[in-house]
Amino acid sequence: MNKHSALLFGTVASIAVMATAPASAQQTSGDQLGATADIIVTAQRRAERAQDVPIAITAFSPERLQQQNITQSQDLNASVPSLVVGSAGQGSRDSQTFTLRGQGATFQASPGVVLYLNEVPLPAPITLSQQGGPGNFVDLENLQVLAGPQGTLFGRNTTGGAILLVPHKPTNNFSGSLLAKYGNYDAKELEGVINIPVVEDELLVRVVGAYHDRDGYTRDVIWNKDRDDTHWYSGRIGITFRPTERIENYLMAYGSYSRFNGTGLIHKGFNIDGTAGLAQLGLCSDTPRPFTAPCDVYRAATAQADALGPRQTAHGVDDYQKTKTWGITDTLSFDFNDELVLRNIISYQKFKSFYRYDGDGTVLQQYDVDPYKLPAPGQVTLPGVGTPVAYNNTSPITLPRDDYKQFTEEFQIQGTYLDNRLTFTAGAFYYSQKPDGDQAGSAVNYCPAAFTGTPIPATFNPNGKIATAPACVANATPGYVATTSKALYAQGTFDFGAMTPSLDSLRLTGGFRYTWDKIKGFSQSYTPTLTGQFVCSADSALVNAISDCNFTASLKSKAATWLVGLDYKPVREAMIFAKVSRGYKAGGFNPYAVRVDTRTFEPEKVTSYEVGFKSDFRIASIPTRLNASYYYLNYQNIQKATGDFNPVTLASGARINAAKAHVSGVELDASIRPWKPLEIGGNFSYTRFKYTEYSLISNGFLADCSGAAPPAGTPTDLTCLPGQYVVPYIYSFHVAVNLPIAEKLGNMSFFVNYAHNSPQHSEATVVAPQQPGEKLEAFGLLNMSLDWNNVAGSGLDAGVFVTNATNKLYRISNTDVYQGGSLLSWATIYGEPRMYGLKLRYRFGGE
Repeated sequence: MNKHSALLFGTVASIAVMATAPASAQQTSGDQLGATADIIVTAQRRAERAQDVPIAITAFSPERLQQQNITQSQDLNASVPSLVVGSAGQGSRDSQTFTLRGQGATFQASPGVVLYLNEVPLPAPITLSQQGGPGNFVDLENLQVLAGPQGTLFGRNTTGGAILLVPHKPTNNFSGSLLAKYGNYDAKELEGVINIPVVEDELLVRVVGAYHDRDGYTRDVIWNKDRDDTHWYSGRIGITFRPTERIENYLMAYGSYSRFNGTGLIHKGFNIDGTAGLAQLGLCSDTPRPFTAPCDVYRAATAQADALGPRQTAHGVDDYQKTKTWGITDTLSFDFNDELVLRNIISYQKFKSFYRYDGDGTVLQQYDVDPYKLPAPGQVTLPGVGTPVAYNNTSPITLPRDDYKQFTEEFQIQGTYLDNRLTFTAGAFYYSQKPDGDQAGSAVNYCPAAFTGTPIPATFNPNGKIATAPACVANATPGYVATTSKALYAQGTFDFGAMTPSLDSLRLTGGFRYTWDKIKGFSQSYTPTLTGQFVCSADSALVNAISDCNFTASLKSKAATWLVGLDYKPVREAMIFAKVSRGYKAGGFNPYAVRVDTRTFEPEKVTSYEVGFKSDFRIASIPTRLNASYYYLNYQNIQKATGDFNPVTLASGARINAAKAHVSGVELDASIRPWKPLEIGGNFSYTRFKYTEYSLISNGFLADCSGAAPPAGTPTDLTCLPGQYVVPYIYSFHVAVNLPIAEKLGNMSFFVNYAHNSPQHSEATVVAPQQPGEKLEAFGLLNMSLDWNNVAGSGLDAGVFVTNATNKLYRISNTDVYQGGSLLSWATIYGEPRMYGLKLRYRFGGE
């Protein structure tokens, strides 16, 4: 721990002790400090009160999830300190890339923040950065966001943290509920729950179902369809079986299906006149040239997008996305005796997705992923351009883009000794994610406007080597990544009060985990030619058989992750803590490599130093909560994706580079209850991200931090770049109030929340002036809800809600492919507009 951390630890410790000194005398058992006061969390793989866990946790109760209308991962934006949820520059709003304390996922790499359902990681295919499907936020007991490396108890790929979704388990009550919502954009939502105690205490069943359907809010004028719509349904069943007092088995199965019209990417511009732009490369011209499109074609496409505005678009392909998921988890617990519990958690899950999107957001055939549909009969004429634009109908791709099966097995021993002063958890973990069938994608990454609809043959060097691949023809990218991981781990906490009463409530926590990973990948990327041959993307070779484009690579890695921490409770309602932990994120396979040595990339590692306190106290008899933490991270071998060019084979692709950075920040969470029906609260985070090493190989025309472009093949200096998807300032405020109505009429409450994100940068490798739009502007969202529960004792709840009440227009993603050497365009995704509606819920049996 550095001197700054030690000084801050001493300061916050003093504050915590002074603030809470009178708490023990004034404490009453009935104090409730808002919806999160007594949430029981499983951050240390055992049930504990959130305020008793020495980890920075943001926990949401079912009531708070409902009040804030949190139904998907993106709704957590600006509601959790240091957390950013976005599309990571991809063409789908469904992408769920989490960045927490500056750590997340990069292109073709594993996530740095893992989403768990019922203690099991959800499937996370590499291609579209999703973790599981829709419906996982339905009927939750709570939602927990754990900040910082969780590598001891949760394992690999949790360098940034973990998000735990804890579903409601069956109870002994025959109970249930039916929730119906209707809102603008013809939004319809149905959610039902039924809880059945088949045999009291022994066999309990809970069944959950959900259906969500909503029109889109971005109109595609070419296809006459709404993009950004919603259509999914899901189901879950949980069965608890207790054959004896010491044995409990909880079986959970779930499934979901989603099908919508894709994301309404909004085009913003083409790189026409910039370095290595369309004009400089001879792909368009402002003076007449044979076989060269006038640059006005591209300008006209941008002008059309500008005229349509942020809620209309004109796509050259018919976007869609379809996702199917299902899984089974079984948790068996055996109370060996009063001190020792044996647990086994086994799971099997499947994930399959299909998608197509228009990456540049225009009718031109640029950056079209899986483009095998004609947008309209015949042709489309751009405003101001006399020549109609035709479309190339490429061969359909019927295979899914991602098709994976995942298996996990975890055996665990939990012990509690010395009158609860010694607790430990130890176990073994096995993880396997493999392809479950063929999968592939296709894309037309660039097609000069003069030849749109007309395939261009390949060209050759004098030595017979391929010089340029055929254009206006979709390439195909079959491939997969298979991962296996094994780990042994143990973590324990010892209260020194077991040795002497003077050290009571001073606890030492230590944990260690060793992980063995193996990753194997296969790639077969190629473009068909007009002669029936194929051009391999990896080396630009012209071959007669597709199999000649195959390449495979594998990577084995192993690492130790650990945790050492101290926490102390000077009084019952206050805790100070300090810890040092090590995190590890697995390496991976690069299917777009154009050099043998870049086909795999190494793991990330992070060392975290953290101090903080948690406290409940009173200010002039007013219940108050204040939690705070400071962290400092030494972040090494950061996986960063960038373009690559092989001067020997003339092949273009991608590579994953390593960087180093220091990350530090402060997180605060506070609430106050000036009178019993009223709670005022909020949270705040500040994140500072600074690269200490970051260098790529120059392509000769992109500037680095010096402001000039280094010669091709020489190193660049990119340490001046800001952290990707890091929001320096995040804050939110809320007011929750129970309105004064007669008890016999039920309970009426009002909730209002304002959440704000400062600007963030989405570009990983290019200095900002060469990548317009990469800085996503600051935005704040106002959400409100009014709920009337148990109306006149009827069991009926009624409410109204609104999100983004001010109808703020804000961007959540940028494609970042404008720079020279890339796809020479940029497009963006806007956040949801104002959403409002009415909700009715009927409950019975104490649900």
